[in-house]
Amino acid sequence: MAALPDSKPTPMMAQYLALREEAGDALLFYRMGDFFELFFEDARTAAQILDIALTTRGEHGGAPIPMCGVPVHSAEGYLARLIKAGCRVAIAEQVETPDEAKARAKREGTPSSKVLVGRAIVRLVTAGTLTEEALLEPRRANVLAALAELRGTVGIAAVDVSTGAMVLEECAADQLGAALARLSPSEVVVPEDWPHGPEEAISRPRNSFASDAGAERLKAVHGVATLDAFGDFSRAMLGAAGGLIAYLDHVGRGKLPLLLPPVARAAEAGMAMDAATRASLEILESTNGGSRAGSLIGAVDRCVTGAGSRLLAEDLSAPLLDVAQIEARLGLVQFWRDRPIERAQLREALRAIPDLGRALGRVVAGRGSPRDLGQLRDGLSEAMRLHHWLSGAPDRPALLDAVLAKLTGHGALTDWLSRALVPSPPTERGSGGFIADGYDAALDELRATSGDARRAIAAMEARYRDETGIATLKIRHNGVLGYFIEVGARYADALMAPDSGFIHRQTMAGAVRFNSLKLHEEAARIAQAGGHALAAEEAHFEELVAEVVTARHAIAATAAALARIDVAAGNAERASEADWCRPEIAEDAGLAITAGRHPVVEAALAKAGERFVANDCQLADTNRLWLIGGPNMGGKSTFLRQNALIVLLAQAGCFVPATAARIGLVDRLFSRVGAADNLARGRSTFMVEMVETAAILAQATSRSFVILDEVGRGTSTYDGLALAWAVAEAVHSKIRCRCLFATHYHELARLAETCEALSLHHVRAREWQGDLVLLHELADGPADRSYGLAVARLAGVPAPVVARAKAVLEKLEATRTATGGIAAGLGDLPLFAALAAEPAPASPEQQLAEALRDADLDALTPREALDLLYEWKRALPKTKH
Repeated sequence: MAALPDSKPTPMMAQYLALREEAGDALLFYRMGDFFELFFEDARTAAQILDIALTTRGEHGGAPIPMCGVPVHSAEGYLARLIKAGCRVAIAEQVETPDEAKARAKREGTPSSKVLVGRAIVRLVTAGTLTEEALLEPRRANVLAALAELRGTVGIAAVDVSTGAMVLEECAADQLGAALARLSPSEVVVPEDWPHGPEEAISRPRNSFASDAGAERLKAVHGVATLDAFGDFSRAMLGAAGGLIAYLDHVGRGKLPLLLPPVARAAEAGMAMDAATRASLEILESTNGGSRAGSLIGAVDRCVTGAGSRLLAEDLSAPLLDVAQIEARLGLVQFWRDRPIERAQLREALRAIPDLGRALGRVVAGRGSPRDLGQLRDGLSEAMRLHHWLSGAPDRPALLDAVLAKLTGHGALTDWLSRALVPSPPTERGSGGFIADGYDAALDELRATSGDARRAIAAMEARYRDETGIATLKIRHNGVLGYFIEVGARYADALMAPDSGFIHRQTMAGAVRFNSLKLHEEAARIAQAGGHALAAEEAHFEELVAEVVTARHAIAATAAALARIDVAAGNAERASEADWCRPEIAEDAGLAITAGRHPVVEAALAKAGERFVANDCQLADTNRLWLIGGPNMGGKSTFLRQNALIVLLAQAGCFVPATAARIGLVDRLFSRVGAADNLARGRSTFMVEMVETAAILAQATSRSFVILDEVGRGTSTYDGLALAWAVAEAVHSKIRCRCLFATHYHELARLAETCEALSLHHVRAREWQGDLVLLHELADGPADRSYGLAVARLAGVPAPVVARAKAVLEKLEATRTATGGIAAGLGDLPLFAALAAEPAPASPEQQLAEALRDADLDALTPREALDLLYEWKRALPKTKH
């Protein structure tokens, strides 16, 4: 924020400036009556983002004060737009009433006419700490993450504040990007001056991330003396947890949201995927606009609840490595796949259940409403009905029994909520009306008193009409005058008479308003009874909230169980729609997919009335690297991606788009498909390609699955072919993992002569009467040609240009025939592994450099250092100068 003008401010502006300084880099929403106002630079920023009018109010430092504002009742919509634009917002509310402010002024000896209502920042609204329904996407988790590094290991604490689910994990510093890509946090908190966090991370004091303090904060939050029951947490994890809780305490101004007991996640618990792979496979969002449409989850998700969709996204983001856990998920999907009638009934019941996790999160965070309590009542009641129904189902899988146990145990709470609340509680509790009749006899009496007084006022209106002869006389009410009598201006004189019994209140353009003693008495009865009734309802609301908070862990477990059931039923529905199969999961390094399809492409083609061409993929230890050629648009990239997605779906516990599939567990999945630059980080398309390829060569293991497309195409022909050749050799002979390698370099086919586990394949295409016909079928053997000119013709390249290219191609091909082409002589090259096995001997200079790197100079005495220096000099060859 820009510096504010320096001059003596008014009391209100002084209060604002103090709060503005406290807000730091956040915009300040300053409550004034029914509006949140913004001033100075905040106003300019908000007006531009929200597209609202920028005005001025008074002066400060001799200059008009820029101002804009938003209504309190619709502030959530404006907050959502500001948060989406990357802003953080501090909410400054009035923390005392005008009467309380006057009483304070009296105690302080200040004139009551000059007293200012006290205001304080009650909350910071940030992207990662949202709980409001209007600010959240129902089907997307909203994760806040905190990072803490300890001796090269980074601890990560992640929580979805809207549901309270908290996970602690750690990773090596060079794996942090992959971990954050999996979590996809909305906001990241790091220690100040820590250089390894994301650019947009929020910096907080380093002492917040101390591991000892983190352990104490976790104990305090959960009311335990030890964390042993929750799991084994490293010091880096505890440091991150401490930073996370401290930040939540800061933004909530001492009021923490729902935080469930932390779960420790082992680094080896799930399939590893880096950020480039996740983007390439478009798992949760498409590269075209970042939406669900066109992504894997968009094609797979058939969940009927927001919680189910969020859990499915979590499953797809972190596929499992434990065969038993995968089979448990698949067994539950199979159970619902085999029972279409019961599945339809289940999905209909789930569709009516509110989002229990997020309703609970709002209630525990102190932002709940009577409607949230009603949602908990209805959702828990439906969960118990599902438990009763499903407990009688035969042949239940083990996972279903495990989740059913979490659907019950809420009888007393639901009974209480059912007795206390009206069938459809309102969103706002300030106006009352949410406690059911018959729940509190005293409240019923207050309501009856208020109702009797209102009936008395209606009778009074009729009596006044008779007494005055004014048929249009009405008794009305507003927030300023309260109850008043209103007549047309031409009847006002009669009521102005001193002995009329009416007291003049206000003259309007066409009407005059009056009061009377009897009306005042009845209005006082209504106000008193109404005030007591509202206070009674508020007290009951707090009692109900306290009961919900006490049961929060059991309610959260029920919400998670319902989500797991929804995911399984949704996966079964998707499998039934397109005849997907249950994959077989194995411990070996094989991969056998029969008639596999790409789920996203197949769905898009189905909408257009077209059929997807399925293809097989059979990889084994003796046939683990497929070199795939063929024309552009022939389907190579689709084939690569579909097999990667089938592996991912299988290990996430989903059925897969294939006739049959046997998946040997994949520990790491890598996708280097597609071309894109990163100019913001100074990386060209080819540099991005090489960075991603380098990551694969450095991190892939023999249990990994790698898909590579067009390695080396971003540079010159010779450079590109050389790189593609070397990469293919390294994958085959050094890493020895399963790999699909698509290329246009026909010369790479010669690798089959020396790489025993490499096989050649191509996507079929034909030219018919000058047109290219793409068959999208995979066949054995090398590609005969690339059909590049035919694809150019399809793309609309002008005919003269295509003709010229054809002439040039014929000349080049003639030269290749005469010389053997650019791959001439490559057949005599030893394999990559052979070269690696017989490194050239190091020169004396290289040996000296290695010795210097290994020397611990700080540990050497002066004498030892001198002896070492003479030893190195003797090792160098003598040269004449």
